[in-house]
Amino acid sequence: MTTKTKSNRWIPLTLTLLALGASAAVAADGAAKPDPAKVERGKMLVTFGGCNDCHTPFKMGEHGPEPDMTRMLSGHPQQMVMPPAPTLPAGPWIGSIGATFTAWAGPWGTSFTANLTPDPDTGTGKWSEADFIATVRNGRHLGRGRELLPPMPWQNVASLSDDDVKAVFAYLQSIPPVKNRVPDPIPPAVAH
Repeated sequence: MTTKTKSNRWIPLTLTLLALGASAAVAADGAAKPDPAKVERGKMLVTFGGCNDCHTPFKMGEHGPEPDMTRMLSGHPQQMVMPPAPTLPAGPWIGSIGATFTAWAGPWGTSFTANLTPDPDTGTGKWSEADFIATVRNGRHLGRGRELLPPMPWQNVASLSDDDVKAVFAYLQSIPPVKNRVPDPIPPAVAH
């Protein structure tokens, strides 16, 4: 038979309070609530880094091309099937860009900007923070897949601190998901 001491009686209460504190940090859907300061830092980095310049499709506005913020950071529109990239003459030109600023062609082939929204099927919704960090650090999809292609400046993003990369990911996970399946890259034409 054991005897409870005065200090042991507080253990269940302490564990209950710790559990309540931990559950308060979890949203109704079971996901941890992001730190608002971290999300705000990520938003600033995404804005300063110009992520919308390529990952948000452009549309024609009253004063010319402008980002379509209803599709913010959703990548190349899946319904916009691109014809083969134009052949450029030899000389100083190295690439061409689609009208939405989401399709890019050059010696690497044709690349389409990724859907960075947290859509679980077509974006980064199933990615972990570790997947995002590995992608940025290694220049490969999910840190181990195909290479990230131009114009993605992953080498620049890789120079951010881990805390800043985590902040970018936190912000990207906080924006509205957009279901948009971006096409796979097209390899360069083989010269005959």
